Amino acid sequence: MLSTFLIALREGLEASLMVGILVAYLVKSNRRAALPALWSGVIGAAIASLGFGAVLTFSSHHLSARAESYFAGTTSLIAVAIVTWMVFWMKRSARGMRQDLHGRIDAASKKEVGLFALAAAAFFAVVREGLETSLFIYSDFKTVSKDSGPAIGLIIGLCVSIGLGIALYRQSIKINLAKFFSITGAGLLIVAAGVFSHGLSEFQNLGVLPGRSAFAWNWSTSGGSVLATILDGTIGISTTLTILQLVLWVAYLALFLPRYLRKAPVATPVAEKRVAA
Repeated sequence: MLSTFLIALREGLEASLMVGILVAYLVKSNRRAALPALWSGVIGAAIASLGFGAVLTFSSHHLSARAESYFAGTTSLIAVAIVTWMVFWMKRSARGMRQDLHGRIDAASKKEVGLFALAAAAFFAVVREGLETSLFIYSDFKTVSKDSGPAIGLIIGLCVSIGLGIALYRQSIKINLAKFFSITGAGLLIVAAGVFSHGLSEFQNLGVLPGRSAFAWNWSTSGGSVLATILDGTIGISTTLTILQLVLWVAYLALFLPRYLRKAPVATPVAEKRVAA
């Protein structure tokens, strides 16, 4: 529940902010007549994202046990790669997002098929977030508990993100978005490490990767607990963990988390003068 809530909250708020920026720009530039086209693009992106998630679920349910393990392991690794890239991309591009979206609207308005181009601009602005969310949510569902907890976390996260997006658009609340995305981005990297760990276990069970029986620890016989469920569903530390899983889990976090938390260097006046000279 916690991991799917974080994923849905982060990705949902990003999509909500994009939609809010597009809507605000159309309203301020007296182009309200184009709002239906924009919303059609947003709705299309939501349908495409839900359809992608349905295809993933349907495909996995109609595979053999071995093929499903391959499918689950592969989608987990792809999801980790995409989310890792997305988190760093968002950190680099957040400051210029507003100008970029405004530029897309202006470019779409100049085309002969302006409304269609505007709908397409809104669609592609939102669908990337939706497809990433569908893939990562599917992979996370495969790693966490099989009860209704993950679904509840997903629904709550999406509802909260939409509510925050509306409140921010209406300026009802103020949030330090840079700090918010920094914290949730770090959280997503930790969740991605857990998904990565579980993806590795799928390939170990298939015999593709070695060390299936080389456990860092194996407490499965001691039974589950609330703490074990939380740790397994968020950071990937379960009651049974192989040495390979532990080593690569640590390596992933050691490689990406410090780089993400590192502040971007700011040019000093002295350095700027030297460049100018």
